[in-house]
Amino acid sequence: MAAPEDEDFEFNNQDYYSLLNVRKEATLEELKASYRRLCMLYHPDKHRDPELKRQAEQLFNRVHQAYEVLSDAHSRAIYDLFGKKGLEVEGWEVVERRRTPAEIREEYERLQREREERRLQQRTNPKGTISVGVDATDLFDRYDEDFDELPGGGFPHIEINKMHISQSIEAPLTNNDTAMLSGSLSTHNGSGGGNINVTVRRVLSAKGWGEVEFGAGDILGPLIGLKMFRNITPRCFLTAQCGLQFSPRGPRPSCSLMTARHLDQNTMGYLQWRWGPTSAMTSSLVRDTKSSHFTLALQLGVPHSYLMMSYQYKFQDEDQTKVKGSLKTGWFGTVVEYGAERKISRHSVLSATVSMGVPQGVTLKLRLARASQTYLFPIHLTDQLLPSAVFYATVGPLVVYMAIHRLIIVPYTQAQKEQELELQRKSSATDIAKKKQEAESAVSTRLQKCGLIILNAWYGKFVSETSQKQEKARVIDVTVPLQCLVKDSKLILTEASKVGLPGFYDPCVGEDKSLKLLYQFRGVMHQVISADDEALRIPKQSHRIESES
Repeated sequence: MAAPEDEDFEFNNQDYYSLLNVRKEATLEELKASYRRLCMLYHPDKHRDPELKRQAEQLFNRVHQAYEVLSDAHSRAIYDLFGKKGLEVEGWEVVERRRTPAEIREEYERLQREREERRLQQRTNPKGTISVGVDATDLFDRYDEDFDELPGGGFPHIEINKMHISQSIEAPLTNNDTAMLSGSLSTHNGSGGGNINVTVRRVLSAKGWGEVEFGAGDILGPLIGLKMFRNITPRCFLTAQCGLQFSPRGPRPSCSLMTARHLDQNTMGYLQWRWGPTSAMTSSLVRDTKSSHFTLALQLGVPHSYLMMSYQYKFQDEDQTKVKGSLKTGWFGTVVEYGAERKISRHSVLSATVSMGVPQGVTLKLRLARASQTYLFPIHLTDQLLPSAVFYATVGPLVVYMAIHRLIIVPYTQAQKEQELELQRKSSATDIAKKKQEAESAVSTRLQKCGLIILNAWYGKFVSETSQKQEKARVIDVTVPLQCLVKDSKLILTEASKVGLPGFYDPCVGEDKSLKLLYQFRGVMHQVISADDEALRIPKQSHRIESES
C-alpha cells in the first residue's frame, strides 16, 4: 500500500465524499460498501512495517470519521451546508434531528452567536487586589516603664492603620477593541478616598496598539491619558504615555517614554524617561531563566534617586519554591529584603518577605495570590533595626507555615485529589466498560473472520480404536499454551521435542508422543497430527476438514 503522508491540516481540508470515493448523492448502501472496502484496505493489522502500519492507522481512523458523519442523516445535512466547521459548533446534540436545510442553517447561526457570546464572557479577565496594613510596632517599640501604666494589663496594642481595595475587568467590544473598567478605595489613619478609571484599547496593527484613559476621583481629581505601544523591530519595542491630571492645585501634565530591547534570549534592557511631578530617568537590566531571575536598576531623579539589585532562585520542585533577596539604596536610605514564595495549591501562591532598613525599620510582608485575586498584608513591626524583630519576622512565618501546611494544607489537598480521582472513576466507569466491550467484540470478530483459533490441542500418546481396549491414552490438554504461542494468526513449532514448550510436560516418559490439533482459520475447521520432534506450521490448506455433503 502506498500510503500518502497526510498531515492534519490537509485532512481538515479534505472532503469526506472524496475520502470515501463516493458521489455527494451516494445512498447509504453505497457508503457502506465503500467504507467496508477501504477498511479492509487500510486495516493496520495487515501491515508489519511500523511506518506503513502508522500510516494505515491514520487513514483507517479518517475513513471511520468520514463514514460516521455521512452515515448519519442529521450530521450529513449539517456537513453539506457548513462543512466540518459546522460540526464543531456546540449544541447540535440538543437540536431536533428532523429539520429542513433552512431550519438547520438558522439553528447554526443561533448556536454560532451563543458560542461567540461565551467566548467574550471568558475574556472578561477580572483582577483584584486587597491590601490590609497592620501596625504592630507596640510589640517591639514599647518602653517598660510607660507600658506598665497603660490600661489592659500591659498587652501590646495592634491595629489596622490602612487598607486598599482595587478591582478591574475587561470587556471585549470587537476583535480589535477592548474596554477596561477599574476602581479603587483607600483609607489611611481614618481618612481615605477612591477613584474610577475607564480605558478603551484598540489594536491598530500586528505591531502596536493604543489606548485612551478617563478617570475621576476625590483624591487627585479627573484624569485624561493617552498611551501607545509599538514594536520597532522583532527585538525592540517602544511605549509612550502622556496625561493631564486636574488636581485642586491646578492641571498637572505628565509624560513618560520607555524603550526595551532583547539583549539575548533571556535578558531584557529597559530605558525609561519620566517627566511630571516626579521626574526621573531609569535604566534597568532584567535576566530571567528557568532557574533564576536577576534585576539591576538605576534611577536618577527628583526627589528620589536609587540603585537597586535583586536576585531570585527558582527550585525545580512540584511546589515551585522560590527564594529571593534584594538591596536598594538611595537618598531616602537603604532597604534590604529577603523572602520565599511557594505554591500551596493548584491556584494559590503564598509568599513572605522581610524588609528592613533605615529609617523605616522592620516590616513583614505577607502575600497570597489566588487565581486573579491578590491579598497583601504588610505588618510594620518596628521603626528601628532591632535584632529581635528581624528574628521573629523570619522564624515566625516559617513555624506558622509548617504547622498550617502539615495540619491543614496537606490533608486538604489530599482530600481534594482523592475526591477528584473518585469523580473521575465514577464518570469514566461507564465509558471504560463500554470501550472494553467494544474492544473484546472487535477482537472476537476479527479472530472469527480472519484469525487463527486453537479449539482443542492434546499432547502425549494416542491409541487407535483397535488397541483401545489393551491400552489407555495418556495425553494432556495444551490448548491454552498453544493459543498463547499464536502470533500474527500463525503457529510455528521447530524440529525439537515439544516437552520444553511453556505449559507442556511429558505424560508418558520414554514413549512416542504426538501433538493433535483442532483449529479454526477464517471460519473453516482444520485438523492435524504432528510427531513430537516434527516441525509444525499452521494454518495449512492440507489440514482443512472437508465438509460432508
